[in-house]
Order: sequence, then structure tokens, then C-alpha cells
Amino acid sequence: MPEPTGELPPAEEGTGENVPQELTGLFVEKPESVTATAGKDVAFVVKVDSTNLTRKPTLKWLKGKWMDLGSKAGKHFQFKETYDRNTKIYTYELKIVKVVAGDAGGYRCEVSAKDKCDSCCFEITVQAVEQEEEADILSAFKRADAGEDDGSLDFSALLKAAKKKKRPEPELEVDVWELLKSAHPSEYETIAFKYGITDLRGMLKRLKKMKVVEPKVSDEFLKRLDSAYSVNKGKKIVLSVEVTDPDAEVKWLKNGQEIKPSTKYIMEAIGNIRTLTINKCSLADDAAYECVVGNDKCFTEVFVKEPPITITKLLDDYHVVVGERVEFEIEVSEEGAHVIWMFENVELTREDKSGKYRFKKDGKRHLFIIQEAQLEDNGMYFVYTNGGQSKGELIVEEKELQVLQSIADLTVKSAEQAMFKCEVSDEKVTGKWFKDGVEVQASDRIKISHVGRIHRLTIDDVKPGDAGDYTFVPEGYALSLSAKLNFLEIKIDYVPRQDPPKIHLDVAGNMVSQNTIIVVAGNKLRLDVEITGEPAPTVCWMKGDKLVTEVEGRVRVESRKDLSCFVIEGAEREDEGNYTITVTNPAGEDKANLFIKIVDIPDPPENVKCTGVGEDCATIIWEPPKFDGGAPLKGYLMERKKKGSSRWTKLNFDVYESTTYEAKRMIEGVLYEMRVFAVNGIGISAPSLNSKSFMPIAPTSEPTKLTVADVTNTTCSLKWLAPEKIGAGGLDGYMVEYCKEGETEWHPANTDVIERQNYVVRNLPTGEMMNFRVVAVNIAGSSPPALLGQPVTLREIMEHPKIRLPRELRTKYIRKVGEKINLVIPFQGKPRPVAQWLKDGQPVDEKKVGVRNSNVDSILFIRSAERDHSGKYTLILKIENMEDTATFEIRVIDNPGPPTQVHVTDIWGFNAALEWKAPKDDGNTEITGYTIQKADKKTKEWFTVYEHNRRTNCTVSDLIIGNEYMFRVYSHNLCGLSEEPCMSKNTAIIPKTDLELKRAPFKEKDMSSAPKFTAPLLDRSVTMGYSTAISCSVRGFPKPKIIWMKNKMIIGDDPKFLMQNNQGVLTLNIRKPSTFDTGKYSCKAVNDLGEDFVECKLEIRATPIEKKE
Repeated sequence: MPEPTGELPPAEEGTGENVPQELTGLFVEKPESVTATAGKDVAFVVKVDSTNLTRKPTLKWLKGKWMDLGSKAGKHFQFKETYDRNTKIYTYELKIVKVVAGDAGGYRCEVSAKDKCDSCCFEITVQAVEQEEEADILSAFKRADAGEDDGSLDFSALLKAAKKKKRPEPELEVDVWELLKSAHPSEYETIAFKYGITDLRGMLKRLKKMKVVEPKVSDEFLKRLDSAYSVNKGKKIVLSVEVTDPDAEVKWLKNGQEIKPSTKYIMEAIGNIRTLTINKCSLADDAAYECVVGNDKCFTEVFVKEPPITITKLLDDYHVVVGERVEFEIEVSEEGAHVIWMFENVELTREDKSGKYRFKKDGKRHLFIIQEAQLEDNGMYFVYTNGGQSKGELIVEEKELQVLQSIADLTVKSAEQAMFKCEVSDEKVTGKWFKDGVEVQASDRIKISHVGRIHRLTIDDVKPGDAGDYTFVPEGYALSLSAKLNFLEIKIDYVPRQDPPKIHLDVAGNMVSQNTIIVVAGNKLRLDVEITGEPAPTVCWMKGDKLVTEVEGRVRVESRKDLSCFVIEGAEREDEGNYTITVTNPAGEDKANLFIKIVDIPDPPENVKCTGVGEDCATIIWEPPKFDGGAPLKGYLMERKKKGSSRWTKLNFDVYESTTYEAKRMIEGVLYEMRVFAVNGIGISAPSLNSKSFMPIAPTSEPTKLTVADVTNTTCSLKWLAPEKIGAGGLDGYMVEYCKEGETEWHPANTDVIERQNYVVRNLPTGEMMNFRVVAVNIAGSSPPALLGQPVTLREIMEHPKIRLPRELRTKYIRKVGEKINLVIPFQGKPRPVAQWLKDGQPVDEKKVGVRNSNVDSILFIRSAERDHSGKYTLILKIENMEDTATFEIRVIDNPGPPTQVHVTDIWGFNAALEWKAPKDDGNTEITGYTIQKADKKTKEWFTVYEHNRRTNCTVSDLIIGNEYMFRVYSHNLCGLSEEPCMSKNTAIIPKTDLELKRAPFKEKDMSSAPKFTAPLLDRSVTMGYSTAISCSVRGFPKPKIIWMKNKMIIGDDPKFLMQNNQGVLTLNIRKPSTFDTGKYSCKAVNDLGEDFVECKLEIRATPIEKKE
């Protein structure tokens, strides 16, 4: 807001603050000073009239010097603002809840709107609660250590009190105020504490009222310091006094301590002026200063205003689970700024001893840290500085454990290894393993491990007793993962030597349907197939038509006695397909077909985009992933972040099944980005590509004050005001619609949005009753419509013609020749009046004067005014047999002509009398005066004698004896001086009296002399290629002839040489000399009386040539 700059005026009597001068009267109601009781509430109300304001006013509540109470908003200071549309009055309320002694003091209320400002002051005095000690007589009589109804009364307490009570000694009455009036200000605080005065501010105000300040006559100071100064932090301030003695020495003191000169404090003495300059003022310079001269001194106080601290990086939103760490971070415009953190309406301070919160400062960065978030930490967090604020939302939800990989059934043989493996979403989660309901204990053969998110149970040297149901239970969650361990027992039967081969395929643990095996991508598949037959059969594995023969590598076949193992290490999607195992021996052949299905996490969703936004919400859609990982999709997880931030906030913890999601609880006007994860039974996909940035915005409120401006038979003019609430989406324009009374279909009146706040709806049916409405349009869509209160009947109303002649035309309208004349004459009347222009009773010549008429005005336009455009102009306005006229006069003026017949009428002493006649051409306006000038006939230099002489005669004085004077006169009017003066027909000779000049005989002196060089030529050495000159000077009369020579050869008209002679100074210029120009140069001067000769050497040095490496 506009604030006084530089020096502050002295504080008004009765207040302790510096109050800006009232610039405008914006206040309708001002707060009054009050005396409040401690512990009670107190409220102040301010009303501001916004009728003449172009924008909403800004109001600040201030305490003391510069403390803005807006940064202290909370439970103690509460602010409220309301607006009355009918009266256009803003009402602001400040409520102080449970007043304390620290609230006493002076307050200021400042309101500003663009270039207008106003302020008012009030005070709060806090008095203590008057507590009447009504002693309970029974309680004084109770026996010590007795209950409410125990025993009889004990009167000893009263007796003891009576014994202790002493008669008060009479005290001498001391008048504290008389004591303070005679004391030095440095002793005020000691006296106040001695006599129990706690309200120091109130004491100083009362003392100031009691003191009668008598003007002190100072012998040392001509000008003292002002009572107070104001300066912005980081700027410099100059304190200046003027002393009586220019040689007097001064001392400068700050809070009673002498200031030593330094780079910060600069003391200067210039004549009688003594200055103290304080550079780069800080808050430490906010103090009382003294200037001491001898036994006299003067005081002042410097107030250092701290500039508003703005927030350059706003708070982010957080979506976390219970127990996670949260760091709210902002950046401010300056280091060392004071910030206030608040949760909802509660201020968060460092006094919290629970250790739950931490505050951290790092330069301009300020952090508020929640070590372990809990459910009660849900809500909005605010941060305030004295120049801005920001907010961020924290959403805390319960932990939900997700199973990324479940344990699978196993079938193993005796003495082999069995390993159960599962993966959960939280790597901090621990758990227990159970077999058939009994907890499994680790041993040398059974190992339990937990690495990150993966939990393993490994059983070495499997035995038949290890078969059973195994379960993993995460600790703290109602969740369990189960799988079965099957023990494969090998039986050896004695068979004949010739036995056809047989494939014994048992994959019950991995089979989901006949001959189909499911493997999670990245896991290991080991398929052990028992083969019987005599002699030992040959095993062949094939994937489709491709033979699998590798015995090493990621996909391999391992052969043992009576067993063929097909192994896939780290299964990939390409491993999916139909596999065939064929065993043959001389006794026959057997074949088995398998389908191995690889399941994986899905691909990321695609084409994430925002299809619609609201004030605090947005609709997001996306397409399912191209590959679902081989397992059905369970749903999706969504995250959002503010553009420019790196922190993503989860929007849901439970999977969301649809591909359309409405994100809520966003901040209007802030850019966001979204991404989506797909979830199936295997796990969570990688995130999708970020959506394009979008901004939650809402349509504006409806336009206000829709009214009808004019109605004709086929048109209706509407006008309205902008919506009260526009929002971050701005305002693109308006759409006007109409419909007939009784119908429900609305028709658009304009195809494109219009930015102006008025519109004429045309081509309407005459006599019909029509309804109109207007909607505001922005990027978010259309606002609610603004409707007229009642339908409009389309019928033109007859209105008498009336000309509204502008005030400037009610007198003569004067313009200079060449200027432009553009007169707009507004009028009214219905139907459209016919306008006609006359000049001096005749129609205007359209070749000289331009006329343009509209429905509401007529324009008379002259591009370049001439003298003949002067005259009386009449506008006639006609509607049928009714008319109205208006007449005004235009006068075009020009520079006047010169006066005539200027002559000298009389001469006496040192004076001459002039007379003349007025000019024949006055420039179409009266002559305002004349300018008279004189000139001595010897020098003929003109000097102005009189300006704006209104008479046609004058007397010119102070003329010089013996001189003859000429005179000329200019005339001038409103345009200026005449272009030409009129010269006087005769001259004025000021005669000499009783003086005779006897001239001495003149003897002409012979000036002839032979040439003589007064300055010789000097030897020079110059670099080749750079022009040079040699000079000398000569005298002689008659003027000598100059001859330049090189090596005693006369230099002719060689263009390389330029010879100059300026008042005897001779110069020879040599243009870009070369080594051939080296030699002796001489100059000879010759006339009839003799000659003289000078010579010098000129050396031309060659430019050294640099060798290229």
C-alpha cells in the first residue's frame, strides 16, 4: 500500500506510534480505544466504503511499529470479513480472545486500494481482574489434615493468624508522577519497578500528557533532529542537524553509547551541517539516537522496517501411511526469515517435548518434519511469513501389506532341497513360518531368512516327515500365505529286462489345468520327470519344432538315472509355449505334451489424460495395458504431483478397477500431473507416462446486475457487470441468450464470446415478450446464468429529443490555426433523431467540415482548423414534429500582424518616448500586449525593454549618452508574438552636453618585419603506415611566402603531403608514410624584408613482422 517515505512525522500526543497522514476518507466506521479486562474477549469493527473504488480494498491490522497481526492469526487473534452488495460496504472484524497483559498498547488499521489509502489508530488498555477474597470462615477453622466431615472444628488457625497480624506502620506518601516528571528518562524503568508500575507504555503516555513541553531555546542548534525517522532494512539513512558554531564538534550516541566512525557509520561536517549516515540498516539499528554539542543535545528514534518475506517455493501435498516420515519444505525470499507453522488453527512450536515434530532451517529453506506420521496428523498444514502464506495437505492411511509374490507348492525327492519363497511390499515386515499349525524353528537343516522384502524357508535333506502344509504369517497383519510340500517316494521294482519306456509326470503343485504349468517371470522352473524303461530310454525335449539339447545355460536339460530335469533359470515371456518330452528305447516310445505359461507384472497403462476439471477436482482416464502379464488385472493405483515437484502423492491404497478416476482435494490454479500403475496377481507394473499438465479450475460465478439499457421494436440493449468470483481460470467472455415468454428453448444471440459487458440483441419479433440471460465463459466452461427479473416487451418508446451540450461549448470554443477540432455532442431521443448542422444559419460545407451521427451523439470534425472555420454552429435534432437545438461559437485564432507607425516622439536626458498603432490583423482575437526592443546602431544587438506592455506607447530609459538607438515592436495575443516586428521610422540620439572630445593625432606604426620562426621544427620518429605531422610557427609582415622542402627539394602538389598555415602556425601533414619518406624536412619563409629557415629529421620505423609458428 502507499506508505510515507523518508522521515516520519512526530507522533501525535496521546499515542505511541507514528500515524500516516490521512490521504482519503475510506472509513465509514472506525474502531474506538477500549479498556479490557484480562481474560475477557474484545472485538473491533471497521467498515470501508468501496463505492468509488475500482478493486477490492486491502486491510491490515498492525500493532506497535510494524507488526502485522495477519501473521498471528489463530485462536488468540481472529479475523472476519463480510461484504454487503447493496451498500458496497466491506466490514472487517478483529477479535482478541482472552485478552492478556501483553495485548496492551497502540494499534493501527490501514486500508489501501490502488492509489488510495487511509488509516486510523486505537488503543487497548488491559486491567487485572478484581478478585474479592471471600474467605471461607469454616475452612479457616478446620482441623489440620482433616477430611470434609472428619472431627470437630479447630480454631487454632484463626488464633495463630491473630497473633501474626501486626499493626501496619504508617507509610510516607510519595507522588510517583512528580518523581517521574523530575527524573531523567533513563531512570523511568527503575522508578516504575520500585513503585509497582507494570504498564510502562501507559505510564509514558500519561507522563507525556502531564508534561507541558516548553519550547527550549537552544544556543547550540539551529536545526534539530526530527522526532522519528523510518528506513527500510538494507537501505541507508542520513541524520542531519545544523549547529550554530561551524567549528563545533558533535558526538553521536546510539542508545546512550558513543558511535565510532566506520564504514557503516559515516560522520560528516560541511559548514554548519553535521550528518550521520547509517549504511545498510539492520534491525539492530532500530534504536534511539542522540546528537551532543557541548552541554546541549537533541534526540530522535529510527524505525527499521523489515521488507515482507515472500514464499518462493510452496508446500507440497503428501499421501503417506502410518509410520512414514513427512517433510514439509518451503523456500523464502530472504535468509533468516521468521516463519510460523500451523496445523489447522493450532500453531506448532519448538516447545513440543514429545519429539514428534522437528523444525529445520537451511538458508532460505525451512523444513517442518514429522518423524512418524499417525492418523491424527491428517489435515491441512499452513505456513505464514509477514508477506505470504502457503498450505499443504497431509493424508495418512493405515498400512496395507501387499503380496508381490506368494509361495508355491513344491514336490521334492528324498535328500533334495525344498525352498519356499514369498515377497511382500514392506521390507520392514517380519513374520513366522508354520508347518501344519506349528511354528517352524530354525536348525542346521532348516534355515529361515529375511532379505529386504523377500522371506525364505529352506529345508535341506528333505525327509518324508517334512511333507505337509507350510504357512507364512506376517507379523501385525491378518494375512497368511500357504503352500504344500509333497514328498516324492521312489519305489524300485524288479521288472523284466525288456520294458517299454514310461513317463511319470507329476506336477500337481504347478498345474492349473491339465498339462499346463504356470511360472512367475523371473522365477526358476525345475521340472523333474521320472522315466522308467529297460533298457534306459533316450530322452528328447522340444519347444514346438525346436529341439532343446543344451546341458548348460539358462534353459537346459539335466539327465540323471531314471530322471530327466528340464530347467529354466529366470523365466522370461519368450519361454512361454508348448513343450514335448519324448522317451524311446527298443521296447517302445512314450510322449507327453506340456504348456508352460509365464506370468509377469503387467505393462504400464497408456494414454493417461485429463478430460475435465473442477474447482478442486479433475477427471482422469487411461487405457488398459497392452499386456496384462498373463494374469487378470485386479485394478489400478494412481499418483499425482504438482508440476515442478519431485514428490508423488498416492491417491488410493486399494486397487481401483475402472479406467476413469475423479481426483479430488486439489488446489485451484495449481498445475498437476498424474500417473497410473496396473496391478495383477503377480505385482504392480511400472508407472505410466506422466499425463499432460492440467490445472483444477472452476467456471466463474454468474454475471451481476444484468439490466436493460434500451429497447426498440426489433432490438434490446443489455448491460451487466463482471462476476464476483472469477477464479484461476480467468474470464474469456460472455454469451447472451434469449427465448420467448412461455418457451423453454434458449437461442444464442452471439456466436462468439464477447469481452465487453454490453450487447445489442437484434432481429427480434416486434411486440413479443422476451426473456434474456447472460453466462460468463472461461476455460472451465459456462457459469450459472444471470437472468432478468421479468420479460421485456419489444416496443419502442417515444422520447423527446434532448441535446446534452458539453460544458466546454457553453462559452466560446477557441482553437489555434492548424489544430484539430473534434467535438462530440451527446443527445437522447427515441426513435433515432435526425441531426442537422448549420454554420451562421447555413448548412455546413461537408468539404470543409466532417459530420458523423450515431444513435446517441453527433460528431463535428475539422482536421486542420482555418480562420474561415470561425462562426456560430447550430445543431438541430428532430424527431417527427419535435426538435431541440443547441448553438455554440467556434473561434479559430492566429498570430497577430505587426504594429504600425512606430516612431520616437520625444527625447530627454537618458530617455526616449515611443508611440505606435495597433496591428491591422489581430489574429481573430484581442491583442494582449506588446514587446519593445532596442538596439545600439553601433552593435545592432537587440535587447528587450518591455514585455506584455498593454498600451500603445512607452518610455525607454537608461539609454547611453552619445549612442544612437533603433526600436522595434512586436504585438502578441493568445497565439503568441507576431511573426514580424515593426521598426521605428526614426532613431533616438542621446546628445552629450558640455563635453568636447579632443582627439590626439594618430600616428600609424610601421609593422613591417622580416620573417622569423618563433617555434622550430622538431626531430620525430614514427611508425610506418601511421599518418603524422610536423609543425612550426613564423611571424613577419608583409605575410611571408612559405616553402616546404624534403632533402632540400621543394615539395610540390604531391597529394601525399598537406600543407596548412593557420595564423602563422605551419603544419605539414604526411599521409601514411613509408620508409621512403625518411629524410630531412625544412621550411623556408620569405618576404621583401628577408627570409628564415628551419629544419628537422623524420625517421620512419618499419613495422616488425611476427613469425608464424
